[in-house]
Amino acid sequence: MKIDLTDTTASKINKGLVKARRAIGTPAVGVVLTLVVVTDEENAYDALKAASDASHEHPSRKLVVIKRVSRSPRDRTQSRLDAEVRVGADAGSGETVVLRLYGEVSDHAQSVVLPLLLPDAPVVVWWSVDAPRDPSADPLGALSQRRVTDSYAAEKPVDELRSRAESYQPGDTDLAWARITPWRSMLAAALDQVSTEIVSVEVAGEESNPSVELLAMWLADRLHVHVRRAVSAGPGLTQVRLETTGGPITLHRSDGAMATLALPGQPDRAVALKRRETSELLAEELRRLDPDDTYASALRFGVDRLGGIQSAAERAEAAADQPVPALPVRAVPEATPASAPKTASAATSAPASAPASASGSAGEGDADRPTPAKMPPVKKQEG
Repeated sequence: MKIDLTDTTASKINKGLVKARRAIGTPAVGVVLTLVVVTDEENAYDALKAASDASHEHPSRKLVVIKRVSRSPRDRTQSRLDAEVRVGADAGSGETVVLRLYGEVSDHAQSVVLPLLLPDAPVVVWWSVDAPRDPSADPLGALSQRRVTDSYAAEKPVDELRSRAESYQPGDTDLAWARITPWRSMLAAALDQVSTEIVSVEVAGEESNPSVELLAMWLADRLHVHVRRAVSAGPGLTQVRLETTGGPITLHRSDGAMATLALPGQPDRAVALKRRETSELLAEELRRLDPDDTYASALRFGVDRLGGIQSAAERAEAAADQPVPALPVRAVPEATPASAPKTASAATSAPASAPASASGSAGEGDADRPTPAKMPPVKKQEG
């Protein structure tokens, strides 16, 4: 059932919810939390669909806040609130209120949302796009126990991770972190099967995917080894390679669905690592409302402490600057008398050392980058 309310108030919206519940024969409110979804008109459909699908696992009252941008200065001074109340099959599991804010009221969304919150129920705020720099200081974020953002939706995901680390408060989380939960579980299970020492790690994935950085930071924070971030064509995360004293451990996924796990001395095995929908990620974040200390520790490790080239452009530039090794040229000795065999022998044996010199010059471009085996152990950053 749907009820449209134009130029309305929070009091009329509450009355509309009661009326709609009675109309479908369910006067009781059987929900466990309030989910506030902050989005724009362009992404409202996808955000609302993801929230509705997640509500099948977590019945909730969904308040979708859409701030409408007024075109003229006159319209910006006129405040208006339009609402659409949905219950029953149109609202998933629970009830939905779509709020469209016009004019000055869009700067005071918390005043509209506050009267619609369920009493004695936890509040979760999810910014599907355009998350604030400090979610806990945002007026809507201050009303919630859990604040969900998505670094993948940002224009510069790596800079977004830096902002999240600077402004982190207990209760903050990121859907980019939820995307790597299956990877973290698989890698933890793989490491339980070996007893060798880990020397270094390389994590490969798309250049603009913050989940790759988060997985690399988690491994560096937990294993206390140097982790290199490599760039691949994707989709998403493609490979994690752990160099150990007993041989490499690799988890490789090329198609976004199935992955191959290779352990030293064991046959390769296929494992399921399917890329999940936004609704599944959101449902995972709604399962826990306490602070995620593991995410906080990985986030505070710092994306700037990862080794390796951060972008494909930098990789191409570094390859162009690297000197091309000279090919060894074998000298042809001139005819010499038989009485001077030492001179001829010296002429033919001299080029034998040329390949070694040439191969040494080929690595001069990486002279300032130590090999993983030579790198000192990383000490966990305090605080």
